[in-house]
Amino acid sequence: MIKSPEELKRYIRDIPDYPVKGVIFRDLTPLFASSEAFQYTIDSLYLMVKGLRIDKVAAIEARGFIVGAPLAKMLGVGFVPIRKAGKLPWRKKSVTYELEYGRETIEAHEDAIKHGESVLIVDDLLATGGTTLAAIDLIGQLGGKVAGLAYIVVLNYLNGRERLKGHRIFNLVDYY
Repeated sequence: MIKSPEELKRYIRDIPDYPVKGVIFRDLTPLFASSEAFQYTIDSLYLMVKGLRIDKVAAIEARGFIVGAPLAKMLGVGFVPIRKAGKLPWRKKSVTYELEYGRETIEAHEDAIKHGESVLIVDDLLATGGTTLAAIDLIGQLGGKVAGLAYIVVLNYLNGRERLKGHRIFNLVDYY
């Protein structure tokens, strides 16, 4: 039985030199594959954010969906997928941003969030914060307000938390 967030680290696999030499990829698929670890993760994040005023959970493709959808269900709110460019079939807003390894564009349907709605942004992991900053921009374009940011893991050595100053960050596992 998992008794603390720190115990989740035994379900996170380190893959050296992926996607490029010198990077340690934190693979969460073993955590998702464990019913105990996954349940603990969703329940713990729920307990962290349930006191916030949240109208929607917006999750970032693709691993953010794994966490965001069950969290939205537990909170009793709607779910908004933030997708990579070209994946959504209807009118959308988009934001293009720089990654460590190139450029990326994320999109959401233009009617996914109503003006003034309070949105929790969810992803599996916070690294440099670039994708989250783009998601914050996208939520703003749609008329929403960011209530908080929720992750399973934060890689503090990549300074994403610094780039997101001013936003409430909720997470379970830290790597320094």
